[in-house]
Amino acid sequence: MLVLTRKRGERIVIDGRIIVTVEQICEGKVRLGFIADKSVSIHREEVQLAIESEGRSS
Repeated sequence: MLVLTRKRGERIVIDGRIIVTVEQICEGKVRLGFIADKSVSIHREEVQLAIESEGRSS
């Protein structure tokens, strides 16, 4: 696992294709913005797990 420290407005680039921006930090929560091609799926972990679980049960 890679752990990074970023300030509001700073970005992280993943694989040259996905840009993650720290939009807001408030009361222990971090708001992130993602820029990626429409072909890239981006989900919260619990949504991804539900999608995978649904695929296995079908």
